Amino acid sequence: MIAATYFMVAGGPYGLEEVVQKTGYRATLLILVITPLLWSLPTAMMVSELATAIPEEGGFYIWVRRGMGRFWGFQETWLTLAGSMFEMALYPNLCVAYLGRYFPGLQSGHRGLLIGFAMIALCTVWNIFGVRAVGEGSVWLNVALFAPFVALIIFALGSGRAGETISVPLRHVDLLGGVLIAMWNYMGWDNLSTIAGEVEAPQRTYSRAMFGALLLVVVSYLLPVAAVARTGINPNGWTTGGWVDIGQIIGGQILAIAIAIAGVVGAIGTFNALMLSFTRLPMVMAEDGYLPRIFAWRHPRTGAPWFAIAACAVFWGICYPLGFEGNLILDVLLTGLSILLEFWALVVLRIREPGLARPFRVPGGMAGAVAIGLPPLALMLATVVRNHKELVGATNELAIGTIIIAAGVAVYFLSRLIPRKKAA
Repeated sequence: MIAATYFMVAGGPYGLEEVVQKTGYRATLLILVITPLLWSLPTAMMVSELATAIPEEGGFYIWVRRGMGRFWGFQETWLTLAGSMFEMALYPNLCVAYLGRYFPGLQSGHRGLLIGFAMIALCTVWNIFGVRAVGEGSVWLNVALFAPFVALIIFALGSGRAGETISVPLRHVDLLGGVLIAMWNYMGWDNLSTIAGEVEAPQRTYSRAMFGALLLVVVSYLLPVAAVARTGINPNGWTTGGWVDIGQIIGGQILAIAIAIAGVVGAIGTFNALMLSFTRLPMVMAEDGYLPRIFAWRHPRTGAPWFAIAACAVFWGICYPLGFEGNLILDVLLTGLSILLEFWALVVLRIREPGLARPFRVPGGMAGAVAIGLPPLALMLATVVRNHKELVGATNELAIGTIIIAAGVAVYFLSRLIPRKKAA
């Protein structure tokens, strides 16, 4: 489960390139240390308490619905699925970016789109084989992912050019932009909760998976960036897909090819693990009567919600051509709001169900439960301030997010007018 959780959150240090470009080496290393303390650790603690107390299929949807009622449960799922539309489009883009960095011909014409769609199709079939197939596959994907970066760190530490350009001034400094990307790279700790009904001994498994994966994520981000920081490579040249160029400079062609392949592995592993999580949401909503019952149909052998998996794959494929940065901003906004609802549910359930058995408990009593939600709230407010003028095409990002949020409220009340029949 640690391997699957790692891919739900990270999938390697890919995606950190623009943090370095926006903030420089020293600020990047500081951001990579502070962000998990303010964002990841509070979320992991919240998830550990709720997932071990209420280990049910649907995870955070069930927590919010149980704590605050059906309206907020619906909004939790709406925000998460809306965010997933933009998040899941990021990984085919990363896959093609890394292949194209070393094999530029693969990006010409429609080849890049076809490769992205092929990746989505592969993960769709993989997920229909069930939780065990995804979990076991994640272990091997982690091995393939980490090996080139271990080599990169060794080459970088032996380069003998320590500190030459760690203080090179940046052409443009964007600290909040770097924090935004770091938040995305440290997001996803609640995703494992949606498959609780398919996990053995969830009361024991979840907290171990959360904190084991958190340590692995932080180390896998810090070590490669810190190692490259001492080599003399100019931070202004870092762009999406840039780990391949860095591998070429530090270790030559073979390392560059290995990093490009590992980039594909990371994108596939993360997409595959997140598909496992997100597709359980339409399934439980169908079981609650909010979606047609076909979304709750399970594969007779693996138990996977095969129709929900296929339907989600189609919608994610539609968003794939939107590109990287526009998808990322909307993903952080919508998914971040859903995470704040989960922190709210943590507090409400402490009040409404004080006797609920909690194998893991956020320390500090009620004050501790409230306090751990404040740093994520502050980071979300900072990202809203930073991105309130960002555009997707000619449309304001914040306006798009507001429309999506309002649509969730409208859809809920419209659904109340339709007679609901729960899935059997």
